[in-house]
Amino acid sequence: MVSRIRIDQNKALFVQSLIGNKDNPEGVFETYADIVAFAAAVGKKYDCRLPLEHISQEPSPISLDVFISRGYDLLMDILAITTMEDVQCLAGEGQKKDEQRIIIFEEYANGGLSYLQEQLVGAIDYQERILLLLNQERYNNNPVHEFDLSRFL
Repeated sequence: MVSRIRIDQNKALFVQSLIGNKDNPEGVFETYADIVAFAAAVGKKYDCRLPLEHISQEPSPISLDVFISRGYDLLMDILAITTMEDVQCLAGEGQKKDEQRIIIFEEYANGGLSYLQEQLVGAIDYQERILLLLNQERYNNNPVHEFDLSRFL
């Protein structure tokens, strides 16, 4: 059985709006896998993990092989390790290990999509708003200290 990453039905239209193509030149991401991986990272960053309620048929569940080929399996592993707080969760082989890792990944992606949906409400250009969010985060983590002129007095 091939493992697949699923998207919640209530996020399906939002996810589709983020894909860039000839019909949607304002789209930000190249593939659904890119969107889901980005959303999973956002979900982890903001500790937003939500279980999936209803599985979307369009976009359809994405093969795990797509994520592996794009290098996102490492993200999946990191999310599993940090969530379960045990590196042994990746030990061994088997369907149960993969299922657990996939569920954690899907839940963080679902939480991240909820967060992004909130942040992008009313935005005309998703790309610009996402860049602003990333830039804001970048500078929040590295505060710029004002130069103290008082030492020259």
